[in-house]
Amino acid sequence: MSSEKIATRLYIEQDLRAGATIGLDHSQAHFLRSVLRLEAGVSLGVFNGRDGEWRAEIEAIGKGWVSLLVHEQRRPQERSQDLWLVFAPVKRARIDFIAEKATELGVSRLQPVLTRYTDVSRVNCDRLAATTKEAAEQCERLDLPDVREPITLPRLLETWPSERRLLLCAEAGDATPITEALQKIAGAPGPLAAMTGPEGGFAPTELDALMQLPFVTPVSLGPRILRADTAALAALTCCQSMLGDWKRRPAFRT
Repeated sequence: MSSEKIATRLYIEQDLRAGATIGLDHSQAHFLRSVLRLEAGVSLGVFNGRDGEWRAEIEAIGKGWVSLLVHEQRRPQERSQDLWLVFAPVKRARIDFIAEKATELGVSRLQPVLTRYTDVSRVNCDRLAATTKEAAEQCERLDLPDVREPITLPRLLETWPSERRLLLCAEAGDATPITEALQKIAGAPGPLAAMTGPEGGFAPTELDALMQLPFVTPVSLGPRILRADTAALAALTCCQSMLGDWKRRPAFRT
């Protein structure tokens, strides 16, 4: 494991190995040269979600291009927590916020779901993917969450893997506080997902359909009415603190 100081971290698509030379795309080259004003000889951290994180050195740099030389591995690849977030899309700034913070909180999949009261019908998944990449670079993740195309609620439930427990964050009358539900789940851990609805909540027929499914556990997020983006992050925080990877040692920083 290398402890050499690095200037920044970048997600790249190419395979990583000692001695490899990598050419960056125009946007990453512009970021290093014109935003960070880096020069040849500076060390970076690079990762691709498969090969761990490696130290790479800027071999040469010019207008619109950068060549990197890969040296040694800084961290081996780790598997992220198998935690999905299923959420009703909200307006642009707030959906970007959800994607950014959910990445920082360690989700493995972001699944927008279209419900009856969802106001947003189109989701720019390319922009969401770019947001998750930037967040992963900043928070020292070694991979990116899987950003899925929006799907209707009925279709989501038709294709749902029955072994994955779904925490339904809805103020239903018999909803259990999320911390109590997670304590019960801790005895039989398995794949987990949290689901939040739109600002207007789920339609009664949607709630009825969800409550009948054996893999759904309705949970409450407390006595206050939370906005959709707040609810999503509150649910993820509870999941990670009680069943997730928050008990691991913090990542090293140099």
